[in-house]
Amino acid sequence: MSTLLETRIHRNSPVFEQNTRRMVDLLTEIKNEEAQLQEGGGAKAADAQHKKGRLTARERVARLVDPKTEFFELGIYAAYEMYHEWGGAPAAGTITGLARVAGRLVMIIANDATVKAGAFFPMTAKKVIRAQNIAIENHIPTIYLVDSAGVFLPLQEDVFPDTDDFGRVFRNNAVMSAMSIPQITAIMGMCVAGGAYLPVMCDHILMTEGSGLFLAGPALVQAAIGQRVSAEELGGAKMHAQVSGTVDFREPDDAACLERVRSLVSLAGHPKEARFDHIPPKPPSYPAEEIYGIFSSDPARQYDMREIIARIVDGSSFEEYRAEYGQTVLCGYARIGGWAVGIVANQKMQVPTIDPGTGQRRVEFGGVIYTESAEKAARFILDCNQNLVPLVFLHDVNGFMVGKEAEWSGIIRAGAKMVNAVANSVVPKITVILGGSFGAGHYAMCGKAYDPRFIFAWPTARYAVMSGDSAAGTLVEIKVKQLEREGKKLSAKELETLRESVRATYEQQSDPRYAAARLWVDAILDPAQTRDALIWALEAAALNPDLREFKTGVLQT
Repeated sequence: MSTLLETRIHRNSPVFEQNTRRMVDLLTEIKNEEAQLQEGGGAKAADAQHKKGRLTARERVARLVDPKTEFFELGIYAAYEMYHEWGGAPAAGTITGLARVAGRLVMIIANDATVKAGAFFPMTAKKVIRAQNIAIENHIPTIYLVDSAGVFLPLQEDVFPDTDDFGRVFRNNAVMSAMSIPQITAIMGMCVAGGAYLPVMCDHILMTEGSGLFLAGPALVQAAIGQRVSAEELGGAKMHAQVSGTVDFREPDDAACLERVRSLVSLAGHPKEARFDHIPPKPPSYPAEEIYGIFSSDPARQYDMREIIARIVDGSSFEEYRAEYGQTVLCGYARIGGWAVGIVANQKMQVPTIDPGTGQRRVEFGGVIYTESAEKAARFILDCNQNLVPLVFLHDVNGFMVGKEAEWSGIIRAGAKMVNAVANSVVPKITVILGGSFGAGHYAMCGKAYDPRFIFAWPTARYAVMSGDSAAGTLVEIKVKQLEREGKKLSAKELETLRESVRATYEQQSDPRYAAARLWVDAILDPAQTRDALIWALEAAALNPDLREFKTGVLQT
């Protein structure tokens, strides 16, 4: 049956209400933290920016995007709870995200001068590079709003030299230009040292009065060659417009500059038509907010992933592929925002099935990938590539099945087949981590290392090689055996203290905010807005019509 016509959800049940309360509490915590991160360097720093006659980065973004449209922010948790010794770097001192400007989908990258004068911390460079990589993969026109003091010098060894550090930003500028991905830079403050290369490697350069663009500022020039020169004479907007010829447009202030950017975007040509099928969208048949009560992050509780899918896809219609086989992984076709997609999702219900080896009945655990599930998913991914259907992965996975029966059934071979299909997939892949995403299950479900175009997480996501309880049990057992070999023995209290310490560390490191701080996920989503995020991602992916030839190499059969 293709259409999810009925729902088995009991909205007044205690479990539904308990799940809803838990999710709402988590969302409230996340949204309060995001509001604090959006303040950047705080009110005092914002006032200092205004006294210079400049807007803050968020004010600039708000003026740039089309009226009555959203800014889909990416990476707001970057550098979260990092750099404490330097007073922190909220959102890594930069703002990135997708928006509509003059009706066009664009990537915006804006330095936040309220955070250490917009200086580049190590995570700042990585965040800008991540935004550029998204733009490269999806051919998204990119707008840079530059207001930065350059590298944060106390941490220069972690910002300057490596392949994912500061210099990669300018390399990406050059690569994007060669790929005909439009880039516009508006210099709206300082742009100094190595950072001065960014605007000059873009298609259009705008600069406001009072801004500065130079490889070395006045103080460094005097120290290096003894020359005394003012900032305006050295690298002001008038000099670059009239003398060096470096900037294309000199603007009196931020407002005029942003309006010019909008005008330039409106004049650009249009990309090739998308190769992915698209029709007018339909809303889901069920309210998205019901996801709060359906989903459970409690490992002891089951939920039907089909109920989640029904509240994300158009018309709640899901063409399930091999519905009666390998049921712990759901595969099927649907539409999201009118875009055709293939969905690969972990089923969290226990599934009665027939053992293919013995013919006996058995129950398979939800969230576990069995041999049949992996083989089905691999074949489905191949079909989606064959038919140019983008893939959406919905994670709540404990990992692959273990044990004698699983090994005899060829679980490693089947898992390798699924990993191969995911790794070599050429259609856009978009990943959402709902609950657990553990071990090799994370890889097979298109984790970060498998190049999803976008990777999102819910507040309930858990992201690690294994759960905290499993890690605590394993590491405590290893420690006990080590001590026994040394003739020592831990008391029951010492064992429990060690177990709690390991569990606490794993719980902290598997929290989605820990992952988002390190850019392992692009955004933490309100589950009710999952559909909106997927539509943003699919629209971005559709800008790139170029796909390489699909090949898998050797498949284990």
